[in-house]
Amino acid sequence: MSAAASVEEWSGKGRGDENFPVGSFLIAAHLRPAIHAFYAFARNADDIADSPTLDPGDKIARLDTMEAVLTGTPGGGSPSAAALRASLAATGTTDRHARDLLVAFRRDATKRRYADWDELLDYCRYSAMPVGRHVLDLHGESRDSWAASDALCSVLQVLNHLQDATKDLVSLDRCYLPLDMLGANGAAVEDLRRPAATAGLRATIDALLDRCDTLMAGPPLPAFVRDRRLRLETAAIHGLARRLARRLRRGDPVAGRVALKRRDVAASLLAAFAHVPEPRISTSGAAA
Repeated sequence: MSAAASVEEWSGKGRGDENFPVGSFLIAAHLRPAIHAFYAFARNADDIADSPTLDPGDKIARLDTMEAVLTGTPGGGSPSAAALRASLAATGTTDRHARDLLVAFRRDATKRRYADWDELLDYCRYSAMPVGRHVLDLHGESRDSWAASDALCSVLQVLNHLQDATKDLVSLDRCYLPLDMLGANGAAVEDLRRPAATAGLRATIDALLDRCDTLMAGPPLPAFVRDRRLRLETAAIHGLARRLARRLRRGDPVAGRVALKRRDVAASLLAAFAHVPEPRISTSGAAA
């Protein structure tokens, strides 16, 4: 592969394919391009990590190229990284969160199983938390908001793992459901290939949803956010996460993908307007 050739392998998925809004109309118009640039970078890196045809070494090499372009190393090969580098320079935002994402995608290139909840949460530290942190930094929000953001982003990631558990196993031989939780419920990874969830697998799914409930037990992220438009967006996302978790409680993600409905989106958006007033929890100031 020449230095000028693109390492990116776009899957065709875009922001509209995600469960949750990505820089929607609720976000201030002048900040949306920056969020979209971050998303495009993440999407292309994720597509490399999830490619069914690339070998692990090639995946890691391509992700390394993306990081090199992001950090300004001479050479090309990653249009989305170059675009994000320009966006970060224009907004004065750190590249740390994008580089953290690459830690998770490199892990995806080689790691196929997760031993326990702590190991899964450490994956979320790099795969999900940086997204929320980047958006908060972009808006100049206080880092006092990070803990609530980290919790919400981790929940979004785990819910997505539950939605796609069978697909991940079939297409990539990858399973994020913790092995110790499966074993404690008399379930096994291969149960994901069955036509429907076994009792043990159902118990594991419910246990993971219980962990999600615990993560979201504290004050929600909108309570910390000072920017009114971002507060609306995060409130809508929080509501969608709650609704998707309830659907996963009632549905069987092994028998078929459990997804949000249009009415979930409408109801969550409507409920978000309850957060229009000032945030309930004072913060110590803008991000450093």
